[in-house]
Amino acid sequence: MEYATLSNGIKMPMLGYGVYQIPEADTERCVLDAISCGYRSIDTAQAYHNEEGVGNAIEKSGVPREELFITTKIWIANAGYEKAKASIAESLHKLKTGYIDLLLIHQPFSDYYGTWRAMEEAYKNGQLRAIGVANFYPDRLIDLCQFAEIAPMVNQVETHVFQQQQTAHAIMQKYGVTHQSWGPFAEGRNGFFTNGVLNEVAAKYNKSAAQVALRFLIQCGVVVIPKSVHKDRMVQNFDIFDFKLSDDDMAKIRALDTGRSLFFSHYDPATVEFLTNMGKHA
Repeated sequence: MEYATLSNGIKMPMLGYGVYQIPEADTERCVLDAISCGYRSIDTAQAYHNEEGVGNAIEKSGVPREELFITTKIWIANAGYEKAKASIAESLHKLKTGYIDLLLIHQPFSDYYGTWRAMEEAYKNGQLRAIGVANFYPDRLIDLCQFAEIAPMVNQVETHVFQQQQTAHAIMQKYGVTHQSWGPFAEGRNGFFTNGVLNEVAAKYNKSAAQVALRFLIQCGVVVIPKSVHKDRMVQNFDIFDFKLSDDDMAKIRALDTGRSLFFSHYDPATVEFLTNMGKHA
């Protein structure tokens, strides 16, 4: 395993397992499968409604808690100091753990400054080992870095070969924020798995397009959390540390970048209205 060292010195696996869109009934099984495949970093969120399944898997895995790196996120409906503080306690209960390795603000809406103060407090008292944000574009990330007592340590944003976030990555580097990807396979959009460049490069290394895409991001210094409910694919996604892409192959993949989201933009009023309306509900 390769690791990213966060700004506070905590080491975070460069490869983790994401449970977005995994039903609660399947989460425990999937996380146990992932842990058995070697994953030690698990990413969930309050809004995924499957923290309990992750907690059950942690408890049943037999892996010492200190060997696991557990991430969850505070949803918009829990924004603000008091709500966020209560939601942290609830997440700890659901995850059946005394501490969370990384807690993120899920979306940059509502009173995220109040949320951040609650997170700083929980970080200082040892309930959280690291704190960060998700879906913060450079403008809001810079704002929080400039004025918060403790700057974010991680920013999890849409990042894949078609949206490499090169400008945002440079900003994160400037402020000492570790770049983490959600959607490293772009959920299969834009012909991801049949892309000619990815498959041409993959053939050289006897790997798959998915493995090459993950390896590319890791070599760019981006932490990845691919999701699969199939154990054979979990194994394949984990098998990316026995090869390294050449500079030429990195350049070929870098040229796939469109600089545009395949999902949504926080600069689009309709998207912001959708997310903030959804954020009024737990």
